[in-house]
Amino acid sequence: MIIGIGGCSNSGKSLLAKQISDFYQRNKTVKILCQDDFVKRRDFLTTINEHVDWELPSTIEIDKYISSVKDAEKQYDLLICEGLFAFWFDELNILYDKYIFLEIDEHTFKHRKQADLRWGKEPDWYIDHIWQSHMRYGQLNLSDTNIIVTDATKEIKIEQIIEYISF
Repeated sequence: MIIGIGGCSNSGKSLLAKQISDFYQRNKTVKILCQDDFVKRRDFLTTINEHVDWELPSTIEIDKYISSVKDAEKQYDLLICEGLFAFWFDELNILYDKYIFLEIDEHTFKHRKQADLRWGKEPDWYIDHIWQSHMRYGQLNLSDTNIIVTDATKEIKIEQIIEYISF
């Protein structure tokens, strides 16, 4: 089974992927593929105001990512694919069996992003840019009925997610 997890930066995609993995690793083989691990080298990325623009689907080595998804699918019972652009690429969407979208409002995103210092403090204009890019490229634009949308401004109820996955 392949699960796609998408949502804005700081919505909890990686945390949720780990929680799902931890639950299923008791009796299944599980792999998490994070789109962040498939970002092109810096010198191949565009900039905005002399700042590397990580917020575009073109930053992902999508062919390499899709190839890794297809390879991992053969080796694992459960594959979790998470990233900002999880639902942007049609080539990925057709591979997913389940879709999880973590919804977050702008205020909560900005509050979390300002507190996130993993890559240093981001300027406010860039945090605004991240939100605008999410609104353009990170939305769930699928009409599939096999989708769960979760309010990521609150604690995610892992039990509900596990019930949705149920395999």
